Amino acid sequence: MSNIPDTKQKQAKNKKYMLVRYGRMNAMAFFEHHEAEIPKVLTRVVIKTERGLELGYIVGQLSSYRGGHFKLRQEQVKEYFDNSEIDYSPANIGKFIRYATHDDISEERHLRKIVQEEIDCCRRIIKELELPMKIVDAEHVFGGERIIFYFMSDGRVDFRELVKKIAQEYQTRIEMRQIGSRDEAKLLGDVECCGQQCCCQRFLKLLKPVNMRMAKMQKATLDPAKISGYCGRLKCCLRYEDQTYSDLKKRLPRKNSNVKTGKGMGRVVDTQILTQLVMVEYENGDREAVGVDELEVIGASSIKREKQGDNKKNIDKKDDEPNIKDDKQDIRDDEQDIRDDEQDIRDYEQDIKDDEPNIRDDENK
Repeated sequence: MSNIPDTKQKQAKNKKYMLVRYGRMNAMAFFEHHEAEIPKVLTRVVIKTERGLELGYIVGQLSSYRGGHFKLRQEQVKEYFDNSEIDYSPANIGKFIRYATHDDISEERHLRKIVQEEIDCCRRIIKELELPMKIVDAEHVFGGERIIFYFMSDGRVDFRELVKKIAQEYQTRIEMRQIGSRDEAKLLGDVECCGQQCCCQRFLKLLKPVNMRMAKMQKATLDPAKISGYCGRLKCCLRYEDQTYSDLKKRLPRKNSNVKTGKGMGRVVDTQILTQLVMVEYENGDREAVGVDELEVIGASSIKREKQGDNKKNIDKKDDEPNIKDDKQDIRDDEQDIRDDEQDIRDYEQDIKDDEPNIRDDENK
């Protein structure tokens, strides 16, 4: 009995998989194949998914395959995409059918042309039924098994009659999928102000929340028009360096903290996250930029002991007031961090609500 799982695992290892990007939303997944070699040029393939026959692109064909085998383990690929915040399916969800031919490419172009007619038809029926929804885009699956309409709406919509009429018109399976503003940018977005194609279109699939705290930490302009993307929300690229900024910020002392440098005691008046410089104001009023590794943060008890060693007189209560203010500032900073985290959670829940698919295809045939 113990040899059976090993045999199954060995058979699974001998299977060949290719990583393919496919569909209007640029999904990625592994597909089983039996080819001896993978072409090292940009290659279109015909694959079989749960939606039917589809056209896709092989991913990583230049260096990721050896003898038809994808060199990296699925765990390594998953770790890479998780770290890169790219959504993909680690499971084998279909099979490779063949390399795309010239006729396949021509058929795809033909389907793209008739998609606009399908969108116009859908909009016309929506107007007749007076449904509160906006059609953003549509996708005609390559094999003709179904047509997928992407729409936006403020709430849930009963579109059963709509699906029935469209199915009668085109005699195929109809799927309605509700999307949010960020998915709309993924479908219709073009070039951003940086001169590059929208990240959500090109590679970013897992759209995590972005808040103003990230912009403030990176010293970005707080003008909403300059830090908002095509979707009208804060740009996703603000999140790319947020972890680095957060890690670097943890190494810096807080403002108004007491520090000790080679020139003596001082107080922190400003910090630079990327350069890791701390602006220190000494007791005589002089200011100096000091590297974070060249100073020592002094707590209230240490300052008290030093003053007692230099002067045997009783320390007045006023000497502790700056430290009390520092503690209060620390508490306020912590409370602000908690509020930012709560806002992150609310943004994330809103994104889930916006991106939740509203699929109704029970009436299709």
